[in-house]
Amino acid sequence: MFHLPKNTEVNKVIPKNAFDSYTTTKQKKSFSNKIQRITWTNKIAFDTANLTGVDVSEIQVFKIELKEKTVIKDLLSIIEKSIPYHIIFWIEFDKEFYISTSAKHLNPQNEDLAVIDYTFTSDWRTNETNPYKMELKNNLDWIFKKFCDQLKSIDTDTKSINELVEKQKSNDAILKKIEKLKSEIARCKQFNKKVELNLKLKVLQSTL
Repeated sequence: MFHLPKNTEVNKVIPKNAFDSYTTTKQKKSFSNKIQRITWTNKIAFDTANLTGVDVSEIQVFKIELKEKTVIKDLLSIIEKSIPYHIIFWIEFDKEFYISTSAKHLNPQNEDLAVIDYTFTSDWRTNETNPYKMELKNNLDWIFKKFCDQLKSIDTDTKSINELVEKQKSNDAILKKIEKLKSEIARCKQFNKKVELNLKLKVLQSTL
């Protein structure tokens, strides 16, 4: 998928019921109905790539084969929270795929669980048009940040994954306010009120 060195390969199938202790009955059913197979394909760490990091201690690569073409954000969140290491997911159906990965940190109350800070997700693409790359150099923090840069929706340079997450969150919050204002403007019947709302919209668009 990312042309990673052979010494990083794991290629181990992970049973779907491995996450049962983190799921509800409905979520267990969703794992079974939507996912065909979960494969832990690669491990990027000191023992496999001679690389270390401060915020990122390991990067795992998981391939998830689906039974139907669907986005499984809720199921990926369960896997993300149950594994303390950073994970890059390649989610595949037929000859199409999308990528998902989350910036996260350990739960201070339970280091076996992770807290998701922000999730980066790509659109669906065909397997032949995979533009995503992983450069194994410098350190694990740098590698993960550079990978997330390929998935960000903002055109800005940031020095760290934390800075990127904060800017991405701010951007998303402004977009949400813009959509809410647009809906208000569409429903508004009073001219003066509509002018006021449009001025607010222009300020938000300028900020964006």
